[in-house]
Amino acid sequence: MVTIALGWILVFFKWRYHRTGEDHWMESYFFYTKIFALSFALGVVSGIVMSFQFGTNWPGYMETVGNIAGPLLAYEVLTAFFLEATFLGVMLFGFRRVSPWIHNLATVLVAIGTTSSAFWILVLNSWMQTPAGYEIREGIVHATNWIEILFNPSMPYRFSHTVLASALTAGFLIAGVSAYRWLLNDKRSSVVSTIKTSILFLSVLVPLQIFVGDRHGLNTLEHQPQKLAAMEALWQTTSGAPLVLFAIPDQDLRENFFTIEIPKLGSLIATHDLDGTIRGLNEFEGLHPPVAPVFWSFRIMVGMGLTMLAIAWWGALLIYRKGEINRWYARALLVMTFSGWIATLAGWYVTEIGRQPWLVQGILRTKDAVADVPTPFVMISLTGYLLTYAFLILAYVSTIFFLAKKESQSPPLDLSAPKPIGVERQAALAKIGSTTEESSK
Repeated sequence: MVTIALGWILVFFKWRYHRTGEDHWMESYFFYTKIFALSFALGVVSGIVMSFQFGTNWPGYMETVGNIAGPLLAYEVLTAFFLEATFLGVMLFGFRRVSPWIHNLATVLVAIGTTSSAFWILVLNSWMQTPAGYEIREGIVHATNWIEILFNPSMPYRFSHTVLASALTAGFLIAGVSAYRWLLNDKRSSVVSTIKTSILFLSVLVPLQIFVGDRHGLNTLEHQPQKLAAMEALWQTTSGAPLVLFAIPDQDLRENFFTIEIPKLGSLIATHDLDGTIRGLNEFEGLHPPVAPVFWSFRIMVGMGLTMLAIAWWGALLIYRKGEINRWYARALLVMTFSGWIATLAGWYVTEIGRQPWLVQGILRTKDAVADVPTPFVMISLTGYLLTYAFLILAYVSTIFFLAKKESQSPPLDLSAPKPIGVERQAALAKIGSTTEESSK
């Protein structure tokens, strides 16, 4: 997730270096390239599981919609993953081995690869939410219009919302890690510049994300009204629906307890009309998602987004008034380091749980696609994966802060220093030297 935007941030660091000639931009580039590579490796490890699950856990999915899903996944591998994997090596190890323009090109191609990967994956996911451009023959889905499949009704909103989420995730990661180094009394130019850049970057992108999220909500109201009703825990179809700030939804009794709400604000947000009508969950009996997970996930996502807005604007105000941050703000940034992941995960819970009971909206139910595997077998493998992922997350976070601490203790980068001679060249020169010495003897 974070690599989508982080790749373009690395391109920005390189562009600033070439434009200003200031070494601290390349210092930031080299440091965050390590975090990019770490994130890329973690994404590959965790993503491999999905390809196996299509066959082991969800055979009905590929059997029914494989004519759509198969090509889209293949395009992602051919046009995106190979591009990333090929040029990542050049980006990581080629700075002193290839010409500057080739290294710049490799960085840009890696960024294009991450964005292309997100495009194909989100095309498929959006199509599962709002199918278009297909027909069903003998129970099998066939493509009739690939343009409609690629640009299905929710795809533009989901893609832009996800790319912006990646930007916020990467922005707060950079701000938090830089704040950690700043608190370690590492106040070199590379640290200060990344803090200021990320704050200004976030202060613009958070409001933009809120706007895009609003447009995405209008799209959801039109195409997946049962998901929106679950997000608001709205049981009865209501005109002038309230905004439910807090409630404990009871799906069995089909009502909310301990409710705190603001009259009519729900309709204003969802429909842009104080008296707008929102369809209730009771209209979708048996065909709506579990309410509590969607309801709470949505509030975590929105709450985290508003917190991001407050932190970003607080930082922008500090920079505007004083030209620098203080220790209280640095601690706040450190706490927010991984806030983007929390908001993104909550958002995906809303998206994926909110689609239930459908795996592909209106075409394939989840229960019809799942494999006939005994529950204990699924639990054993799921537990194993969860433990593995928990270990990987702990290792990922620990490694990031280890790298940050190590970087704070290292001397600043000096690109004007002579380039080191490669290991192979050193060995060759040593061999030539020894041969010359023997000849002279």
